[in-house]
Amino acid sequence: EIIYRQNMLEPIALLSHLAAVTRRVRIGTSVIILPYRHPIAVAKMLATIDQLSEGRLIFGAGAGWMEEEFSALGRPYAERGAMSDENLRLIKELWANETVSFEGTYTRFRDMQTSPRTVQRPHPPIWVGGNSRRALRRVAELGDGWHATGTTPEAVTEGRIALQGLWEKNHRPGSPVLSMRIPLFLEGVSTQVLSFPSRGRASLRGNVKQVIDAIGRYKEAGIEHVALEMSIQSHESIIQTMEAFMSEVMPQVT
Repeated sequence: EIIYRQNMLEPIALLSHLAAVTRRVRIGTSVIILPYRHPIAVAKMLATIDQLSEGRLIFGAGAGWMEEEFSALGRPYAERGAMSDENLRLIKELWANETVSFEGTYTRFRDMQTSPRTVQRPHPPIWVGGNSRRALRRVAELGDGWHATGTTPEAVTEGRIALQGLWEKNHRPGSPVLSMRIPLFLEGVSTQVLSFPSRGRASLRGNVKQVIDAIGRYKEAGIEHVALEMSIQSHESIIQTMEAFMSEVMPQVT
């Protein structure tokens, strides 16, 4: 049983299990906080996941926001943006090339050979998390998609327009993928948490029609993929919410 803030499993270890017990679904992180982990280790572990899953990995990455966690890990909170940019550049280099030399502010080495290779070339899709202007800039420069978190359709529209401008400024072809992580509270199933405070974050909450309508507004704003967050609920409620969503909501929104 997995309860919010009680028994949160380590994501990369969990992905190795999911790679073994699934065959078709994409698997990924939402999100790995880049400054918390050494980029060389992250690159190797996630390349391994991409191999084990036969190319189904999506790499969700972000800069982080909780200063207390940075302090506990001995990481410089004020430098999280610069560390995230450098680490993401290095991870991409390690995935794209067999031999890499790197001269950064936080990591330096020469002529290092890396393995395994990722199945997806030149690398798995990189979805950058965050709602700030800096996150959008990171998407345009280093990512393949924007992974928004608990924001409104109006804010998504505003961010999408700003991101497309940054995307084109960086001479990127086409458009970035737009995805979103958002809490789901479904009436009649997740009743015990419908009154849980939003803490300023948008959520999908209400009856089936209300949830379908809300997803429609996000779709109109440009969202292509939705990652549903249900970890505040009990294990039983999560399963019931997933089953109800699959049978009653998904047929109306896909």
